[in-house]
This record gives sequence, C-alpha cells and structure tokens, in this order.
Amino acid sequence: MIHLKKVNKRYSDNTYAARNMSLHITSGEFVSIVGQSGTGKTTLVKMLIAEERLSSGIIEIGNWDITNIKHSEIPVLRRQVGVVFQDYKLLPKKTVYENIAFALEVCGVKQGNIDMIVPQVLKVVGLEEKHDKFPQQLSGGQKQRVAIGRALVHRPKVLVADEPTGNLDTINAQEIIDLLLKINALGTTVLLVTHNKDIVNRLRKRVIAVDDGVIVSDQKTGKYII
Repeated sequence: MIHLKKVNKRYSDNTYAARNMSLHITSGEFVSIVGQSGTGKTTLVKMLIAEERLSSGIIEIGNWDITNIKHSEIPVLRRQVGVVFQDYKLLPKKTVYENIAFALEVCGVKQGNIDMIVPQVLKVVGLEEKHDKFPQQLSGGQKQRVAIGRALVHRPKVLVADEPTGNLDTINAQEIIDLLLKINALGTTVLLVTHNKDIVNRLRKRVIAVDDGVIVSDQKTGKYII
C-alpha cells in the first residue's frame, strides 16, 4: 500500500527532515509513527500527500509512484489519502453536516450523492445527533470526529492521523483511538502519527520510530521506545 525507498528530504539550509527512509506498509495495517516533536514525523505526512516534495528517493502509494506527481493529480491523491490534523481545521460558520459535505462539494459531487454519503459518515463517527451543531458547540473530541468524518467522505485507502489526540483529554483521546481502530477494522489502512506514549503502548500494533529524520526502529507489535 505505502512504499518508501531511500527517501531523503533536505532543505535549503542543508538540514534534513528525512534521511534514507525506507519502509513498506501493507493494505489494512494500523501503524503508529512515533518520535518527539521536530524529528520528521509531520514531514513524512506532508510527503505522503505531496505537500512536500522529497529531495531524492521514491514514494509509492497503491502502486502509484507519486515521487514526481503532477500538480493536477494532487487532488486525486488526497482523495485516496485522507488526513486528520491536531487542530481540526473546521469551518466555524458551517454545521457538522455542512463541514463534512463541503469536502464533497468542492470536488463537484452531485447533491444527491452528498445526501447519501454524509449520513453514512455521520453514523460511522457517531455524530448523527450533532449534525446541525456548529463547531463552537462541540467538545474537542466531537470536533475531531467531524474532522475524521470529513477525511472519510471519499472512502480513502489510507487515513493519516497527525497527532489527532494532541488537544484532547485522556477519555476523549481514547475515544478517538477507538474510532480509528473501528475505521481500520472496516479495511482502511491507518497511520497514527503521535508522541503519546500511553496510547501507543496500549495499542500493541506496529510501531515505527523516527529520530532526527531517520527510522530507528520498526516493531511489528511494539511499544514507544524513544
């Protein structure tokens, strides 16, 4: 599903965010990518959605070589790789339903299909009863559920969650992790980028550790070791 081959990301000041990264993630896996802030985790996410271009190496997603992806193809890629961020990125003047629907509207999806897809997504993320609420009326955990729902509308093959629990208390954080596990059980490959040691240790899933842009550990059933 995801294949990195000797990927490097070097900036103009000669600093590296990725050094000789090679890894293979198969379809349906749940993988935690761990490391302290500034170690290259978010850069890896940005390279997977072509927000950052790598300096050398190869990235393949679903047998599609995105190393030199054309600008016009990036929207197609981002429908296959859904991303959820720590700060939700919701539209404050739109309801829960409208926030999720907007991700379809900007792609030109017909209203009839939107009316069919959004309720299905609301059910998956457990927000059917909050469909008419605005972001300011929601808890942090509920806002993150909206963000996850928005990322799911195109039925992506991969869901990348970049520090999705960073702004949440322990209870809400665990609910978000449970939701990601549910989505993974439905067949979506999930990449959880985090520095939350407790969550990673409870998951007992594959753990890839990054330090200073280098993959320093890859455990099939791992713990947070950095």
